[in-house]
Amino acid sequence: MTQINEEAVVNESGLNFVEQEVKDDLAAGKNGGRLSTRFPPEPNGYLHIGHAKAFLMDFGVAEKFGGTCNLRFDDTNPQKEDMEYVNAIMRDIHWLGYDWGDRLYYASDYFPQLFDLAVRLIKEGKAYVDEQSSEQIAAQKGTPTQPGQNSPYRDRPIEENLDLFMRMNKGEFDEGSMVLRAKIDMANSNMHFRDPIMYRIIKTPHWRTGDTWKVYPMYDYAHGQSDYFEGVTHSICTLEFVPHRPLYEYFVKELADSSYCPRQIEFNRLNLTYTVMSKRKLLQLVQEGLVNGWDDPRMPTICGLRRRGYTPSSIHNFIDRIGYTRYEALNDIELLEHSVRDDLNKTATRVSVVQNPVKLIITDYPEGKTEIMKMESNPEDPSAGTHDMPFTRELWIEREDFMENPPKKFFRLSPDKEVRLKGAYIIKCTGIKKNDAGEIEEIYAIYDPDSKSGMPGSDRKVKGTLHWVSVPTAVRAEVRDYDRLFAVPDPSSYDGDFRDVLNPESLIVRDNVMLEPWLAERAQPGEHYQFQRLGYYTVDPDSTPEHLVFNKTIGLRDTWAKEMKK
Repeated sequence: MTQINEEAVVNESGLNFVEQEVKDDLAAGKNGGRLSTRFPPEPNGYLHIGHAKAFLMDFGVAEKFGGTCNLRFDDTNPQKEDMEYVNAIMRDIHWLGYDWGDRLYYASDYFPQLFDLAVRLIKEGKAYVDEQSSEQIAAQKGTPTQPGQNSPYRDRPIEENLDLFMRMNKGEFDEGSMVLRAKIDMANSNMHFRDPIMYRIIKTPHWRTGDTWKVYPMYDYAHGQSDYFEGVTHSICTLEFVPHRPLYEYFVKELADSSYCPRQIEFNRLNLTYTVMSKRKLLQLVQEGLVNGWDDPRMPTICGLRRRGYTPSSIHNFIDRIGYTRYEALNDIELLEHSVRDDLNKTATRVSVVQNPVKLIITDYPEGKTEIMKMESNPEDPSAGTHDMPFTRELWIEREDFMENPPKKFFRLSPDKEVRLKGAYIIKCTGIKKNDAGEIEEIYAIYDPDSKSGMPGSDRKVKGTLHWVSVPTAVRAEVRDYDRLFAVPDPSSYDGDFRDVLNPESLIVRDNVMLEPWLAERAQPGEHYQFQRLGYYTVDPDSTPEHLVFNKTIGLRDTWAKEMKK
């Protein structure tokens, strides 16, 4: 697993290798000193944190060096695309702090130019219509060490190719019956040059262009050309596109002269333990109901992370830590968790919430009496001040905070033992009441009236401190405790079906959770809180004043921070 000092590689000027190469190009006066990048998502799914690493570089390098960054949707397959995805992608980019201004483009903007270039290549004998099946074409491609075989249609007359291509676009042929292929080199060591497919027949109406087209360009044909049409100077992408780069340049050179060609720079993908980054697998999880939609807080999608309670700054900090390199790595999810925990620790208001309540009765505390305790809202932020919390004779505490027969180092409540109730008094357990099933229903205690927190003489020390909520004023809520989606660190390399290693305890719903009233009155969707001794939680978008819902963002334990201190 990658360590932070190996991955965050920067040079002496503080720039990563991509930024340094951009800086060098600008210093050399390439493209007249102009810088234009782009983020080119396909609108066939939601963005995940790996895409965030990509567009933080695309937008970030343009911002750092005074350039521009386009947002371009590579919408070349209407069978898989949807306006829902377009809107979600724009929303996610905005949430992470970037804007494309008036530079919103679509590959479909360039369909006429791409079609005209294809016609020109046919006329020049550089493209042909192939009537073989996709399986036949794949079988003839050969292997990296063995050359491919020419299609029997490779030497079809130019006039016939042109006629068939025009008729393909009129819808005269069935989907899958014909494709347009570039005529390059079936023996090339780069498999992408072995007569790649340029166009295929798709009769599904396009969500922008309607029924205008019946043939649609393949990604490898449209992508580099779109960069060229937009004047992109630096096409920054991930390492899997290294072998595609020569093909992009091959097509672009059919249009460009030596004065300008987009420069592609590749960096490593973001791979994360305990999750998958394959859009196909994520879609499968959604479609099969194995998660509750693209924004399920267990998903690595940006909308899922947002719903779970991750903050923009925590994602920025995480990506800054792992850096950009030219070699692949599997990043530990604990580093991401550390980033969000570190961020929320500074800003999240501390509140008292009891998730598995059992009743504590202070038998010598006056019945009907209510005291208002001042609770510190955030010790990391003195300006946060305090908030009021009612204290009464009957309280809720965590069931796990009491043991009838505790082990030696159990410092919470047990018979004849003392603990402090946070922000209130020291109490001593005097007895319990069980139901017929042997379960504890009530715990009884007495209190030390001279031990009230903040009062003179209240500094008597006891080993345990418990959080609590007043029974008469507590408000019931639902809490969704989220954990890692998979039970193994690298589900992508699992030999069997990746669904077999889903974590069965990745979501536990608790519907009998007790909140302090101050929190219940103020909780708004998207707000972050630290539940004392439990972890960080965020108010879910589904939450209403009548039915409050909280999502667990992350626990309090931070093993990664401990590792970094070693």
